[in-house]
Amino acid sequence: MIHFHLSHFQHFPLFEHMPERTVTTPHGRLDYVDLPEASRRWPGFPMISISIRQRRPLPMANWVANIQHGLPLDLYRPLDERERQNEEPYLAFLGRLSRAKRPDRAIEIAKKSGVKLKIAAKIDEDDPAYFRNTIEPLIDGVEVEYVGEIDEAGKPAFLGKAAALVFPIDWPEPFGLVVIEAMAFGTPVIVWNEGAMPEIVDEGVTGFVVESVEQAVERVPDVKKLDRARVRAVFERRFSAGRMVGDYEAVYEKLIAGIGETRPSETSDLP
Repeated sequence: MIHFHLSHFQHFPLFEHMPERTVTTPHGRLDYVDLPEASRRWPGFPMISISIRQRRPLPMANWVANIQHGLPLDLYRPLDERERQNEEPYLAFLGRLSRAKRPDRAIEIAKKSGVKLKIAAKIDEDDPAYFRNTIEPLIDGVEVEYVGEIDEAGKPAFLGKAAALVFPIDWPEPFGLVVIEAMAFGTPVIVWNEGAMPEIVDEGVTGFVVESVEQAVERVPDVKKLDRARVRAVFERRFSAGRMVGDYEAVYEKLIAGIGETRPSETSDLP
C-alpha cells in the first residue's frame, strides 16, 4: 500500500494501473478548476479527507474515510495557573500574515473587545505588500503587538498564556492545525465559521464558532468561563496522534483486504 500526501493528484496517471494499492490524503483546498475532471477520469483512487468540508468540491471522489489530524500528547502541555497568573490577558493570533488568514479581523476583534492582541506570524513571499499596507499601520505595540515568527519552543508561552486563540479565517481551511495546538495547551479558541472549524471546535466547550466580528467580540468575555482542563481533555480524546494513527491503520487494513477483489478502475474516454 502506497500512501500519497498530495493535493493536486499528480500521481493519478502514474499509478492508474494499480489505484487499489494506493490511498491519497490531500492536505490542501480542493476547489481548483482541474481537480473535478481528474477525479472523474481516475475514479478508483481511494481518498481520505482531513475534514468533511474539504470534500465539498469533489463529491464524486472515492472517499473511504475522514481522518482528522492529531498531535503527540506529550508535544505540548498546559501551563499551570502559577505560570499564567502574572500575564496580562491577551488574545493570540498565530499563522501567516495573509488575506486568507484575516489578521485584520483579529485586530478589529481585539480593539473592540478591549483585550490586547499578540500576533505571532510569518510573512510569506506573497504577503509583504499586504502586511505593509494593511496590517503594519494597525500595529501600535500597545493594543496590538507583533512578536514575529515563533518556533516550537516559543509556542508554550505564546499559546499557553493566551486567554484565547483568535482564528478569523476567510477561506475554506481544510483543517487548521494551529487550532488544535491551542487546545493542547488548554487554550480556548474563537474561530470563524469557515472550512473545517465547526468540525473541530466543540461549541461552548473548547471555544466558539462565530460569523461576524460582533459575535467574536461578544464571545471574548465568555472564554474566561471555559474550563481549560476540559479543553485539554477534549484535545486528548479527539486529536491525539495515537487516535490518528489508529484510524489510518484501520483504513490500510480494510484496503489491503480488498486488494484482489476490486478491479483497477478504467479511465474514461477523455484524451
